[in-house]
Amino acid sequence: MVKAYLRYEPAVSFGVIASIDSNIAYDTSGKHLLAAALEKVGVWHVRQGICTKTLVPSTSSRSGPSLAVTSIASSPSSLVASGYADGSIRIWDGDKGTCETTLNGHKGAITVLRYNKSGSLLASGSKDNDIILWDVVGETGLFRLRGHRDQVTDLVFLESGKKLVSSSKDKFLRVWDLETQYCMQIISGHHSEIWSIDIDPEERYLVTGSADPELRFYLLKHELVDGQRLLNENRVEIMNGGDSSTQNKWEVLKLFGEVQRQNKDRVATVRFNKSGNLLACQVAGKTVDIFRVLDENEAKRKAKRRVHRKKEKKSAKGTAESTEIKDAKLLTEEGGALMVTVPDVFKLLQTVRASKKICSISFNPITPTNSLATLALSLNNNLLEFYSIESNTATKSLSIELQGHRSDVRSVTLCSDDTVLMSTSHNAVKFWNPSTGSCLRTIDSGYGLCGLIVPHNKYALVGTKDGKIEIIEIGSGTCMEVVEAHGGSVRSIAPIPNENGFVTGSADHDVKFWEYQVKQKPGQDTKHLTVSNVRTMKMNDDVLVVAVSPDAKYIAVALLDCTVKVFFVDTLKFFLSLYGHKLPVLCMDISSDGDLIVTGSADKNLKIWGLDFGDCHKSLFAHADSVMAVQFVRNTHYMFSVGKDRLVKYWDADKFELLLTLEGHHADVWCLAISNRGDFVVTGSHDRSIRRWDRTEEPFFIEEEKEKRLEEMFEADLDNAFENRYASKDELPEEGAVALAGKRTQETLTATDLIIDALDAAEVELKRIAEHEEEKTRGRVTEFQPNPILHGLAASDYVLRAISNVHTNDLEQTLLALPFSDALKLLSYLKDWASNPDKVELVCRVATVLLQTHHNQLVTTPAARPVLTVLKDILYARVKECKDTLGFNLAAMDHLKQLMASRSDALFKDAKQNCKKSVCSSLNESLHTHNQQLGFVVLLYLKFLPSCLNKLSVLRGNCHEVEHLPSLALTMKVSDSNHMSTGFLGGTLVCFHWSPPKLIIALHLNANISS
Repeated sequence: MVKAYLRYEPAVSFGVIASIDSNIAYDTSGKHLLAAALEKVGVWHVRQGICTKTLVPSTSSRSGPSLAVTSIASSPSSLVASGYADGSIRIWDGDKGTCETTLNGHKGAITVLRYNKSGSLLASGSKDNDIILWDVVGETGLFRLRGHRDQVTDLVFLESGKKLVSSSKDKFLRVWDLETQYCMQIISGHHSEIWSIDIDPEERYLVTGSADPELRFYLLKHELVDGQRLLNENRVEIMNGGDSSTQNKWEVLKLFGEVQRQNKDRVATVRFNKSGNLLACQVAGKTVDIFRVLDENEAKRKAKRRVHRKKEKKSAKGTAESTEIKDAKLLTEEGGALMVTVPDVFKLLQTVRASKKICSISFNPITPTNSLATLALSLNNNLLEFYSIESNTATKSLSIELQGHRSDVRSVTLCSDDTVLMSTSHNAVKFWNPSTGSCLRTIDSGYGLCGLIVPHNKYALVGTKDGKIEIIEIGSGTCMEVVEAHGGSVRSIAPIPNENGFVTGSADHDVKFWEYQVKQKPGQDTKHLTVSNVRTMKMNDDVLVVAVSPDAKYIAVALLDCTVKVFFVDTLKFFLSLYGHKLPVLCMDISSDGDLIVTGSADKNLKIWGLDFGDCHKSLFAHADSVMAVQFVRNTHYMFSVGKDRLVKYWDADKFELLLTLEGHHADVWCLAISNRGDFVVTGSHDRSIRRWDRTEEPFFIEEEKEKRLEEMFEADLDNAFENRYASKDELPEEGAVALAGKRTQETLTATDLIIDALDAAEVELKRIAEHEEEKTRGRVTEFQPNPILHGLAASDYVLRAISNVHTNDLEQTLLALPFSDALKLLSYLKDWASNPDKVELVCRVATVLLQTHHNQLVTTPAARPVLTVLKDILYARVKECKDTLGFNLAAMDHLKQLMASRSDALFKDAKQNCKKSVCSSLNESLHTHNQQLGFVVLLYLKFLPSCLNKLSVLRGNCHEVEHLPSLALTMKVSDSNHMSTGFLGGTLVCFHWSPPKLIIALHLNANISS
């Protein structure tokens, strides 16, 4: 009978506060900070200092190992975008903590994500040198922008999302017009890679940071109503459209000047705060320079003082006359306007210095009352710090540090009942609840290399790099005593079974036997654990690992000379020497029955030995790098090993077979611990994470796992071969080239297969129906039996269901893989689907992609002409209907906005805020007071009603330009038919044109409004 094993699955990951690969970002409320923790995004409540929720992909949605988050962006609404190392982007609902959609398009790691002001568009940059613009509402890619020769480092939207500025490691800035999808301007001048750019909220200045010793500032030109262009130099210089040359016509950014930086390190991030009065420049070191952005009047006053000082200096030298003439030319221009320079606008306020290297910064969008701003920093030692920026000083207000180690997790140890986990690092010992991942205690210590929790679980022992043993009381979380144990680092601690003792091995060539007992020392009130050395065994070389057999008969000692010596515990006489490893043995363990000993080495091999004769049963090539830890599952011959190749492997030591490979860690795995019952495994890594892997009830077989591994290798080779075969060889991208946003994935290929199967099944069903009709005409009346594969649907509906199940973002790539014959079949169904108003957009998208892809074949195929002729007439009419409906409703909402604004007596900005509050309160009141269901109401003015969006669920679709109908007739037109509904919102009669059950872009209003 084939032996079955139980599968282990990843369960919990903890210990990481902020990983170094990604940026941090505040949400719009300013209460929560988003920080990447390897493959997760942690949402931290800043004031409480706790992680309120975690955004982590489900195991079903991700194929293969977990991938690190490389970029985060927070939208003006509650949505959060996270980019990953494989080029995928996930959109999360920040309130619910659920993944809304996954966007695939990039082939390299995501380097930057940026939302536009309304949050409807998302721009992404990647290591594949491409920029992709995504429609967040429609959950699809709009287009891909190509032109950069190296990875894109930062992006910023201009003019309410009409233009996009990108920076790259190719030392160029590019300005893209998003309406025409064209590169308008390429800006050179930087001598090194540009790492970050940002624009102030009023869109006056754009700042770039690179490895150059200065920050560069650019002024933005905005188009005026009369076709002129205004240069935003604090209203200093106005350029008329007639005077500007052809080159200036496309010039969006113009160099304003430079500011010398204090630090020699390269710039990592530049960011303006929400109000635009502060600029932070973070370098790739420990400092952040904070600049004050002066307003127009302050900048002019500063420029005047500078001019005056310059005059005085020159006149003191006796050259007053010539200076006045030069100054007049220098400092006045076209009617006496003062020339303001960059130092007049940007003034260095202070420098924030952190304890460690800074990875990322983020300004709190909410300005505090008692300071200028709050700045959050993520450091490279797994730490978040928050600084309050004042006019003179920056004080650290808070730090989040207790939930993780500052450096690698070097050892993990479980107590006897598996309820407490101890981990050691370079300066602290932490105790965790392994089931929840919460940190229970943190104790400062030396560099802990190994640990042991003694029986009764009251005390813990830690062996440090400087040769000491620290005795820690777990309950109080205090270090009771530090014992000078060895002259070198304590590499290993092993308990002696059934005795009150343990053994330590050290780099000073000694193996020491210790006893512990609880007693009261002179001058102390209570009893504490004390340890005393009872025996010492001298070795010929550094001791790396020690292990004691379960019957306490043998002790095995691994030495730096690549051998393992086995001695009798009682007499310390030599018993066996195990040699065969080519490099030193770094870990070993003895099975519970004492029959087997397994050793893991820096030569990447595991060797299984018999402890009776010292014979090597099997040598296994286990890992792609050094094997760092190995341990048997209690009362079995199954074992786990971990290595520097980031993998955890599960073995059968009797059959010498690899059972499972567990992927999840993002760096070298240093240590592991297995529970007494073998129901979970804990591992610690260089990535500072501690992971728990749980045993499930799902059985698996060795042969099946082997086949699965071979299939994965085969598929990976196929993908690589396909990409290498069809990839352009050293071809530079065309200037400003535009391409499709999607990417061919396993999901798109599967979707194509499903569509082809659906088309074949539908074709067979239609033939059967035709044959049945023919038999009826001949007089043979038989009952028609529909095909059960079609789930009771008509042939056309069955194909429509297959198309509708394709993710919006994958539709183009899925249809691209369809053969022409199947594409022709699909086109024939479109005329039936177009009659459904819910599917008009889908039909248009399918028709467009198929026509663009197969244009040449369609033109030369006579059978396609009737289909295309019918589609031409139907689609145009259907799209016009939807467009008119949307225009009616958009104009209704616009009219409502104008009415609310006219009633408010507040001016300008205040009127807008009051208008928002009034409409929101009216809607909220209506939601609870009226009784009749309105159904689907098209509300397109989303920006106007952000606080009501929790009452509305957005149906996915693309937002197109809509013609506004005259708003004059809106409130007068009332109809009793089901195509017109009137609602009283705050006493204003508003008519909404609606078409059940749903439209292209509609918001389902779960509300009761009187009709």
